[in-house]
Amino acid sequence: MLAPASVSDYRLLARRKLPRMLFDYLDGGAFSEQTLADNRRAYNQWCFRQRVMTDVAQVDTATELVGAPVSLPLVMAPMGLSGMLAKRGEAQAAKAGASAGIPFCLSTVGICSVEEVAREAPNANLWFQLYVLKDRGFSADLLARAWQSGYKSLVFTVDLARLGLRYRDVRNGMNGNLSVPAKLRKALDLVSHPRWLADVAIGGKPLTFGNLASVVPSGRKPEDFKAWVESQFDPSVTWHDLDWIRENWPGKLVIKGIMESDDARAAIGVGADAIVVSNHGGRQLEGAPASLNVLPAIAEAVEGKCQVLVDGGVQTGQDLVRALCLGADGCLMGRPWGYALAAGGQNAVENLLHNIRLETELTLSLMGKTSISQLSRSDILSPTEVQSMSGV
Repeated sequence: MLAPASVSDYRLLARRKLPRMLFDYLDGGAFSEQTLADNRRAYNQWCFRQRVMTDVAQVDTATELVGAPVSLPLVMAPMGLSGMLAKRGEAQAAKAGASAGIPFCLSTVGICSVEEVAREAPNANLWFQLYVLKDRGFSADLLARAWQSGYKSLVFTVDLARLGLRYRDVRNGMNGNLSVPAKLRKALDLVSHPRWLADVAIGGKPLTFGNLASVVPSGRKPEDFKAWVESQFDPSVTWHDLDWIRENWPGKLVIKGIMESDDARAAIGVGADAIVVSNHGGRQLEGAPASLNVLPAIAEAVEGKCQVLVDGGVQTGQDLVRALCLGADGCLMGRPWGYALAAGGQNAVENLLHNIRLETELTLSLMGKTSISQLSRSDILSPTEVQSMSGV
């Protein structure tokens, strides 16, 4: 392959480099993956209004997200196990985000700890993601570690009362229930990816879940991670249980996993500085609508009381522009930076983020815009509006 130019290119490279178990974990979704596919289709249905003969020599993509300046309204979304995609993967990704001037959000279940990422990427705009866990003492300690390490924004994920059923992970033995022949196939898959073995499994530090080392000692067994997750996610939590977050977190609060207007208002009620309209990238509730499709109603319901971000299906600068037109203040992007990280580490992630910024600038200029602040709903067309314009 020549130099990768698109997310699809990086996905292909990641598929070649990663053991199947890890690629499927990164790439897959829940059940039949219909919601995963719908997330992408939702972006592709919107057309841009092309405007001409406007001075677009200078295009500005900078803005603020949860009180901090960013070069582009894009956040590198939290992804569990991303440190298994490349050597010390979270640290590499955070450095790429710092280079691009956008935030990096570290997952609770990353391979690198909050301290390691902060140490390796001292200039990064670091966010930390936390799940609703039964062990509140452990959660409070983890929040204190993140704050002391320089993380200023907390992404609190609320859509994992139970872990979604992901058929690819079941087939690959992520639940640990493998027959002897299946274990042999799994071992063969690992040894048939020598570059990954040399770079990640053997060549780096021992693989452990950095933030969870005291409770999930082995990062070499994703099934250990899954068992811990299932034992710790608390399905009894309600909005009234979130007071302890504000008691233990002095920074900005972002609540991720909102798909209904009532839930958005409830998030504001518990002090959210921002919400993320998200179906967890199609990895949780199969059959949920695409995140982008519910974004406009939620943005309207929020009434400017907090910032509104969206994730699920975001792959390009054009996707970012569409989301901004539909009411988002910014986007979170996950799988694409994971593909790039697996394909080529920090340099590949930097190249991906550079391309996304160029795509954003180019799209704005061809729409006759010089700033993302100029975007509105009137700048894109739904399929019905396109048909109306064509006289169909």
